Amino acid sequence: MKYCFWLIMAGAFLLAMGSCRSAKKIQTAVSKKDTSHVAPVIDARADSIRFISEVYQGIQKNRIDFRTFSAKVKVEFAGNDGKRTDVNANIRITRDSVIWVSINALLGIEAFRVMITPDSVKLLNKLDKIIQLRSVNYLQEVAKIPLTFYDLQELLIGNPVFLDSNIISYRKDDQTVSLVSVGKLFRNLLTVKSSDYALQQSKLDDIDVLRSRTGNISYGGYELKGGQRFSTSRRITLTEKTKLDIEMQFKQVDFNLDLSFPFAIPRNYKSQ
Repeated sequence: MKYCFWLIMAGAFLLAMGSCRSAKKIQTAVSKKDTSHVAPVIDARADSIRFISEVYQGIQKNRIDFRTFSAKVKVEFAGNDGKRTDVNANIRITRDSVIWVSINALLGIEAFRVMITPDSVKLLNKLDKIIQLRSVNYLQEVAKIPLTFYDLQELLIGNPVFLDSNIISYRKDDQTVSLVSVGKLFRNLLTVKSSDYALQQSKLDDIDVLRSRTGNISYGGYELKGGQRFSTSRRITLTEKTKLDIEMQFKQVDFNLDLSFPFAIPRNYKSQ
């Protein structure tokens, strides 16, 4: 059940700005996990600083701004055993207020209903007639990463997560630009298209060298939805002691409609 919950909540993952520090010191600190070849940022080169600023601002301008969001999503996920499971879900969001998810089992029967607010999580297990009421910290317990309501919201919408303005290096070619940023929790290798700065991939590595926690998020299938460029195809891979691989296909995407968030708890449901 936790896998079903996490995969939908995270979009089913995963997995912002800070003050700048010395690029040389930071590069040394994260070099053990850095498998990419990137050009160090040299503060004395104003053209490099301008280029990085231009790309960063382009990414920020691409962030989807919305009042409400709704979509139907087909989700495939697999754990360590490689066995794949498919579910369908309906997602509704009111920005910074509520995330509502209905997860369907076989034959379109609703199996779970989830409502998340900035401070709480409610999970209705319709198969076992159980209601779970938790604090929002339950997201972190299930996902095994410091995920907040707002991180989850950005992940589902398709905005970048764990992107810090502390950019220590970059790489560019004819098709893509990659920026390496270092935040409090993760080192993020974010790749975007050179032409329009649309997200392509985010590779997250834990700053804590004692952990082997990593995440990969890929974005594709861009379509114009309600005036917004929206990634309809996502793949999320989370790895630490175990591995979780998630693929999501978004359909019937709508922005800024008036939505309802039904969540009645039947009297015969047991608390857990």
